Amino acid sequence: MNMNSQTNRFNPQELCSRKLWQMVNTPTDAQVSERELQEAIAELANRRHYLAELQQIGKLAGDAQGD
Repeated sequence: MNMNSQTNRFNPQELCSRKLWQMVNTPTDAQVSERELQEAIAELANRRHYLAELQQIGKLAGDAQGD
C-alpha cells in the first residue's frame, strides 16, 4: 500500500473541513507528515473552521487571527 511514489502531492483544498480536522486531531502522527499537518491547519485557518478548537489544542499558538 505504497501510494507515495505517484501521488505524493497532498492538497488540503480537496478535503472537507471535517476530514482536515480529523487529520489535525489524530493523536498518531504516523498517518500524517508534519508538512501535511501544517497544510491542513493552514487550510482550516483560511476557511476559519475549527479555529477555537485549534487554539485549544495549541495548534494555532502564536497565530493570532483577528477580524
